[in-house]
Amino acid sequence: MKFGLERFLQDPALRAPLKGRRVALLAHPASVTRDLTHALDALAALPDVRLTAAFGPQHGLRGDKQDNMVESSDYTDPRLGIPVFSLYGTVRRPTPAMLDSFDVLLVDLQDLGCRIYTFITTLRYVLEAASAHGKAVWVLDRPNPAGRPVEGLTLREGWESFVGAGPMPMRHGLTLGELGHWFIAHLGLQLEYRVIAMQGWQADAAPGFGWPTERTWVNPSPNAASLGMARAYAGTVMLEGTTLSEGRGTTRALELCGAPDIDTHRLLADMRAMAPEWLAGCRLRECWFEPTFHKHAGQLCAGVQIHVEDPTHYDHAAFKPWRLQALAFKALRRQAPDYPLWRDFAYEYEHERLAIDLINGGPLLREWVDDPKAPPAALHALATADEQAWLHARQPYLIYE
Repeated sequence: MKFGLERFLQDPALRAPLKGRRVALLAHPASVTRDLTHALDALAALPDVRLTAAFGPQHGLRGDKQDNMVESSDYTDPRLGIPVFSLYGTVRRPTPAMLDSFDVLLVDLQDLGCRIYTFITTLRYVLEAASAHGKAVWVLDRPNPAGRPVEGLTLREGWESFVGAGPMPMRHGLTLGELGHWFIAHLGLQLEYRVIAMQGWQADAAPGFGWPTERTWVNPSPNAASLGMARAYAGTVMLEGTTLSEGRGTTRALELCGAPDIDTHRLLADMRAMAPEWLAGCRLRECWFEPTFHKHAGQLCAGVQIHVEDPTHYDHAAFKPWRLQALAFKALRRQAPDYPLWRDFAYEYEHERLAIDLINGGPLLREWVDDPKAPPAALHALATADEQAWLHARQPYLIYE
């Protein structure tokens, strides 16, 4: 198969509409060709592309800023001599001065298929800016490694944020190129928008179910270290809004859940008792880990690891990471009703609303966890309605059918 970047590099006809136009690139460390050449270097080598600027999202164009709210600065690329603008520094949206540097913006970002992943918010922001200033946006499309499944509550009106780009469920099941079409329609934007589509992407094919496993995995963000993380992320990302460790400071970030003061044996037993079907499609393993930094640094944590690598254990259709993690929160409430679960801190520059609510696009998940009378069926009913509505809403924007 070929990613959008590779088709663009190999086919001069795809590049022909760029003749005489200034081109910029929005990319990150995973923006590479099959031979692992970075997109910026590959584009700079093309004689028919006039590359005038580059942009980096959260974590940077080339670098790996380790944590959230660690900003990148603007700089000049030392080899190409072009400006590299940060969209995760003093601004989140491109400024008029930044927009003056190009006519067409190529977007080559590896997404994880999750609403909270900030690269899709950055896509929304550049589409809005391009529409307002008469610029063009082309997406060089890449796989959604979490595949086509849809899961989670839809972001509620008024809950948009940098980790909530629009009213979609947590696991949206679209590629970045498809999302761009949806954003344009949803926001009523007017601009030149093109998707350089992938060739041969099979979203439902084993063993990758979205990710072509013959391709090298390059971390799109520092803690997105594997396909297993990408599959679990739509659930484990909620841990960022809690006092539980998500495994930052270990080698398996966002595949783990734990803390020094919980009983994971009882936790798993309670989860199985409450909603055994929500544990399907993966293997859960009790473990111990000691983060070297971040939450509970230097403390031995009792934890659970989600395993989705072994094809004899992983069932793509049955695996529900968002429900799985929600159930873990509910089981912890049963184990320790007064546990200080929800982390109260500034999250992605939001100071007034709880992080767990920002992550979920509203308070419904937290309220369900904290209500001892609310059964799993109640959350399932809410989520199922949202999931079915999104499956219908996204249909016109699917490219790879």
